[in-house]
Amino acid sequence: MTAVFSHGRLRLYLLKLLDDGPKHGYELIRLLEDRFLGLYAPSAGTIYPRLQRLEAEGLVSHTAAGGRKTYDITDAGRAELHQRAGELTELESDIAASVADLSNLAGEIRSEVRGSVRDLKRELSEATRQTRRNRWEAPAAPPRPTPTAGPQAALLDELDQRLAAFTAEVGRLVRARQFSETQLSTAIRLLDGALDGLRRLLR
Repeated sequence: MTAVFSHGRLRLYLLKLLDDGPKHGYELIRLLEDRFLGLYAPSAGTIYPRLQRLEAEGLVSHTAAGGRKTYDITDAGRAELHQRAGELTELESDIAASVADLSNLAGEIRSEVRGSVRDLKRELSEATRQTRRNRWEAPAAPPRPTPTAGPQAALLDELDQRLAAFTAEVGRLVRARQFSETQLSTAIRLLDGALDGLRRLLR
């Protein structure tokens, strides 16, 4: 419960709300939430016990319809409200100040969260770019002994060209747009399968 409603002031405000017309408990909760611009809302466990005590003291009464109780202020409740008019004015002023403080705090929190999210997104984007660069920038191949002239040399050269083109094309496709986790996992499995097949062939 917000501090402005300490020392029994919530019961006074409930009488004030009921003085505007009969209401059920849920309406009172929503009115209080609206008064605090959605930054505070009392729970049912806060409101209903106080309504019950107010009724026990003869300050409110209720009627039941459709399984819902509707509360109304009594003459005794209006008399107490009139008697405590000065206290109610002070309470309204405190509520206004509390709402302003809560609004400022909420604004500060939103600004900090937006800043943190921007920083996190920037770090994740940079990490993703770095990962992609590391993954697709193939390390320089170790020097291979120059083969003897003939068909084998031509085929080895063609194999090197195909591997380079394959690596470049896969890198281009990955950098072109964002992929889902499923697509990337499938691509990795395909590459692993192709590599495994080449290992078995070239052993």
